[in-house]
Amino acid sequence: MYFEDFKVGDELTSPGITVTEAQIIDFALRFDPQPFHVDVTAASQSMFGGLIASGFHTAALTFRLFWQTGALTDGSIGSPGLDELRWLKPVRPGDTLHVNAKVLETRRSTSKPDRGG
Repeated sequence: MYFEDFKVGDELTSPGITVTEAQIIDFALRFDPQPFHVDVTAASQSMFGGLIASGFHTAALTFRLFWQTGALTDGSIGSPGLDELRWLKPVRPGDTLHVNAKVLETRRSTSKPDRGG
C-alpha cells in the first residue's frame, strides 16, 4: 500500500502466530538472556511466575505480523522510528499473537512532502 491508499478508519488484521517455548529461549539466548526469558526454573520463581518472551522478541514478531497484512509490501521506504513502545502484558509459550491496526489519521511529511509522515 502507498500513502494514498490509507484512509482514516481503515483496519488491518494480521494472521496469527503462536509463540513456542523454544522460540522464546532461542531469541533470548541470542539477544536478551535474562533468566525469566531463558531458564524455565528461574522464570517460575521470578515475579512473572513462568517463562516470558523478551519484549524485543514481541516487537520483532509484531513487525512481522504487520508486514503480513500486506500494508508495506509494495510501498515501504523504511521507518523513521517509534515514539513510544510499552510492554503491558507478558507473552508466554502457547500465546497466539495478532496485529490489529487502525488508521487514525494520515498526514504528509513536512520534510519530504512526497511521503506520508
